[in-house]
Amino acid sequence: MDLTVEDADSVRDFYAAVVGWEPQEISMGDYADFCMAPPRTSKNPNQPVAGICHRRGPNAELPPVWLVYVTVADIDASLDEVVNRGGQVLSQTRSSSGGHYAVIQDPAGAICALYQER
Repeated sequence: MDLTVEDADSVRDFYAAVVGWEPQEISMGDYADFCMAPPRTSKNPNQPVAGICHRRGPNAELPPVWLVYVTVADIDASLDEVVNRGGQVLSQTRSSSGGHYAVIQDPAGAICALYQER
């Protein structure tokens, strides 16, 4: 899950203090977003649990909500169904290290990302 906000630095610090997540910077060119890992004392301290991102660049249009990723078999077919069933595609399909994703909004207004593994 990812959270995109105007001031990722302060939100990063909030979650580090509140739940103990350890931030790791991810370079976005002229700024850094953050991959949040569980505390070092957890069973899987190197397994990322969340991303906290600045609302700029490719995330400029995303709302400040926790974005969950739902795995689909065929992202193009799923995006067609989003539109056919009254939803909206909020971002173009993007590549990530393990696949492709796009952000959608369902007819009720809820937002998530659809993710297809490579």
